[in-house]
Amino acid sequence: MHGAIKSIEWPPGSGSFTLYDEPGKDRGKGSGVTPIKQACMQKLQSLGWQLETPVDIAAVKRPGPMDATYRVGDRLFCVEWETGNVSSSHRAINKMALGILKKVLVGGALILPTREMYRYLTDRIGNFPEIEPYFPLWRALRIDEGLLIVVAIEHDAVSSNVPRILKGTDGRALQ
Repeated sequence: MHGAIKSIEWPPGSGSFTLYDEPGKDRGKGSGVTPIKQACMQKLQSLGWQLETPVDIAAVKRPGPMDATYRVGDRLFCVEWETGNVSSSHRAINKMALGILKKVLVGGALILPTREMYRYLTDRIGNFPEIEPYFPLWRALRIDEGLLIVVAIEHDAVSSNVPRILKGTDGRALQ
């Protein structure tokens, strides 16, 4: 997973990850997040991970698929890359925690930007400082076996000499 994150480059082929120097607070400003996630997911897939894996962890309604999963014995390790707001971050980590409790997952990782990186991305994207206050809650879970981690990602630099990463058209990401 670490190698897949480190393999992300912007602009592609540059050998680094440089964001366009424009805060994402206003409509049509800043960089999108989905292409960043897609680059990581493609790398994970090339390493044998499955993408968009449905995982049955809920008793009543099946939640959406996990971004990426890797088989570990009879269970899965999953990765969720945050492209939504902080509520989406909570849903993702709670889905992983429930999967660990139900012994469907051996572990999971939520990847999201630092506060510094966040300012250059789509407004209100989930980020590390907003999820960190809830760590004591997840640490208090009675888990016999499993790993639940949150990975904060950071850009290498900002520059007005690189293109903006295109945004999607859902939620706050509108161009």
